[in-house]
Amino acid sequence: MKYGMVIDLRRCVGCDACTVACKLEHGLGPGILYRWVIKYEIGTYPNARHAYLPIQCNHCDNPPCADVCPVGATIKRADGIVIVDADKCIGCRYCQVVCPYDVRQFITSNSQGYYPEFGLTPLEEATFTTHQSGIVEKCDFCVDRVTVGKQPYCVEACPAEAMFFGDLDDPNSEVSRMLVAENAQPLKPEAGTHPNVFYISG
Repeated sequence: MKYGMVIDLRRCVGCDACTVACKLEHGLGPGILYRWVIKYEIGTYPNARHAYLPIQCNHCDNPPCADVCPVGATIKRADGIVIVDADKCIGCRYCQVVCPYDVRQFITSNSQGYYPEFGLTPLEEATFTTHQSGIVEKCDFCVDRVTVGKQPYCVEACPAEAMFFGDLDDPNSEVSRMLVAENAQPLKPEAGTHPNVFYISG
């Protein structure tokens, strides 16, 4: 069992539904994103067009973030999901420095809401306080959902059905078949991290 994701850039419309769903699912405060969509233009006038690139932790087979962590707070599970143990993290941010995808987020405060002049809303009080200040966090493939047989929330929320999640070790899984049929490729393969998030070129 090794979990991975395939993102079809031909389908992505840059709506940021995945970004919003992730923030809601994890109760992320202002300025904290586990995933987001880079928006850019390709081509030249009059043939220029918009393009979109969803970004998140790539759950690498060879995660440099785990190698440099001095306290063993970054862990690669047997199922391929890379997680951060908040109780071990000391906030040194070495993992942020070595991540070639720049996807780790440092939690400076868990008490700053979206409307600071009014204090935390009841929802913010219930969710923001689950995050410890002074540590690093990131996408964990919604491990709590996956453990009970659900899909990551970003996958469920995508209206264009551009994201697919499953077992890369199963040759009959949808993600494995897409890797072969669509020649999906990872970001920055030259980094040698062997990512488990793949993209079908748009």
